[in-house]
Amino acid sequence: MKVKMGEKIKELRRRDGRKQEDLAKALGVSPQAISRWEANGGYPDMELIPAIANYFNISIDELFGYSKDREEKLKRILEEAEKAINEQVDLTECVDMLRAAAEEFPSEPKVYIDLGFALEMLGWQKHGARSYTKDGSDYAFEDTEYNSQNVYWQEALRAYEKALTLEITAEDRDVVTQRMVLYYAKMGYFDKATELASKQNSLLMSREILLSLANEGETKDRYQGEAIIDILNALKTIAVNSVCTKISVFTKKEGIALLIELAKLYESVFSDGRCGVCHYHISELYLHAAVYEARFGRETDKAFEYFKKGFEHKKIYESIRNQGEYQYTAPLVSKVTFPSGNFPALTKTFWKGWMEIYTDELKKRIKAEPNFSECFE
Repeated sequence: MKVKMGEKIKELRRRDGRKQEDLAKALGVSPQAISRWEANGGYPDMELIPAIANYFNISIDELFGYSKDREEKLKRILEEAEKAINEQVDLTECVDMLRAAAEEFPSEPKVYIDLGFALEMLGWQKHGARSYTKDGSDYAFEDTEYNSQNVYWQEALRAYEKALTLEITAEDRDVVTQRMVLYYAKMGYFDKATELASKQNSLLMSREILLSLANEGETKDRYQGEAIIDILNALKTIAVNSVCTKISVFTKKEGIALLIELAKLYESVFSDGRCGVCHYHISELYLHAAVYEARFGRETDKAFEYFKKGFEHKKIYESIRNQGEYQYTAPLVSKVTFPSGNFPALTKTFWKGWMEIYTDELKKRIKAEPNFSECFE
């Protein structure tokens, strides 16, 4: 026990960048005592054990090196949480489980990241979000007064903020930062969102682009393919947001054409029809185009054609999820593989959301086709 205790204290102190003097001051002992413990010349008095564990934000069991059972428990919790998040069921129990895990595992960033994801979704389920337009303005605005009252999103931001204070991977940091910027803005904390966004790298300094420059041969080909997919998806997200929040764009043919041309760009890149995760993004482009064509282009036949393409891509996307390693095969992305289990899940209310914004005439056309019955279940 002495050996494990001394080694653990030294490991934790170095992990946190603390000096022996810092720990000694916090515990009310001499630096020589800390040095003696770490050299396995003795171990702390038992009454100091809770204070040491608290100082390093770990449990007493972890301090004594009894971590195997805890690691297995943490793994089980995270697996259950990610399953619930992917299936997008009612996440109340998942959130409660992760809140308890955050208390038990205060130094585990993945707990806070998953808690943030679960709270985001629970916030949509229990509170939702609103937006509005202003007379004489060309833009749609977030109803920040309403959105800021979403207590689940408030807690999600606190979870993400905590995760950023811990040691997390660069990829996780990017994901957390993106989520924080998005929800800061939705809730009206624009200064915080802008400040956080301004601290990030430019597009030209992104990991994806730099990796494509840093290699050659098949490795370079793979990184270039990954960069193409990621950049296409980022472009789609920005383009959809731009169209959907500017009245003079989504009410005119030009806005609808932009969505369709972007969908065709995807289909050109994935020329063999194997679009992987991008089937979802293409589906969303066509479904948005159907909304605006039906409402403002007033060509229901054309809107119906866009809907059918969106429906087709959505069905393909569902069929390839959780089917093992996905291999892209089109020329520009033929070296890219990705675990299809990591493709985002679709909510059970996916079609309900779309049907609520389609026109009655378009819904009538859709309902008349037996193939689309799932849209009304």
